[in-house]
Amino acid sequence: MRLIKNTSIDFVSFGRYAVIISAVLLLASAASLAIGKLTFGIDFTGGVVVHVQYPNEVSLPDVRNALDKAGYDDRTVQHFGSADTALIRLPAVDGEKSATVGDNVMNALQKSGPSGASLQSVEFIGPQVGQDLVNKGGLALLYTVMAILIYVIFRFHWKLAAGAVAALVHDILITLGVFSFTHMDFDLTVLAALLAVLGYSLNDTIVVFDRIRENFRRMRKATPTEVINASVNQTLARTLMTSGTTIMTLLALFFLGGPVIHGFAAALLVGILTGTYSSIFVASALALALKINAHDLFPPKEEDAEKAAKATR
Repeated sequence: MRLIKNTSIDFVSFGRYAVIISAVLLLASAASLAIGKLTFGIDFTGGVVVHVQYPNEVSLPDVRNALDKAGYDDRTVQHFGSADTALIRLPAVDGEKSATVGDNVMNALQKSGPSGASLQSVEFIGPQVGQDLVNKGGLALLYTVMAILIYVIFRFHWKLAAGAVAALVHDILITLGVFSFTHMDFDLTVLAALLAVLGYSLNDTIVVFDRIRENFRRMRKATPTEVINASVNQTLARTLMTSGTTIMTLLALFFLGGPVIHGFAAALLVGILTGTYSSIFVASALALALKINAHDLFPPKEEDAEKAAKATR
């Protein structure tokens, strides 16, 4: 920790390389989204949800194997409320009614799945509902970014707000690009993870911005480049410790959490990695490119008022 606290890395000088890396990742993500698009899950595309009850705790791998044997490869199986229930999500098939799907699923489970399965309910999610969720999810991301922009403008300055929003867009676009490139299902849990990434990345960026504002007040004779380098170095230990412990938890969820939480953990993992990178290289670098200085954060009138207040003490 002492070595991390005493770092004096010239992060600004690495900014040009960071710009190249970010540009390549953003272009690759945009190209993947334009060509391959996202693979939406049942929550967005519509499908059939089958609720099955068992007399005792049921093994989800056994349920999945039974569905695989019946040809239901594209399915999601998870516990619902307790360990003796299974919630099965299947994509919609043209011309096939939800009741027929429910009967076929029950036949497959009774033939080669765990014994004692009883059908509780079968629900159909129409594509119109899925499209509505896509629209509302996109609006949620947009409104969140707009609210963050307004908050940072009032809290700091529009130059820092531009850097914060650029970092957030950077993180979200790269995360979406990873999902598009790997064809992982994009469902409501992944959307929730993206909103969590926005909050995490913003929190990390605000910590750096607070230190930048504080150092502009303390380091009167330093240049903006020196202030930003000092600020990032001073918050580096906190950034690495927070991100490191969070990433270790997410790695455990990603590899051991099972297929239900796989997409959620993957989105958070990619988002936090990019969020840590962007809080160090992207947010403050853009503010520096916009020529942020002490007068932006502390206008002359405010400085004069502070001096007058100190003189009267």
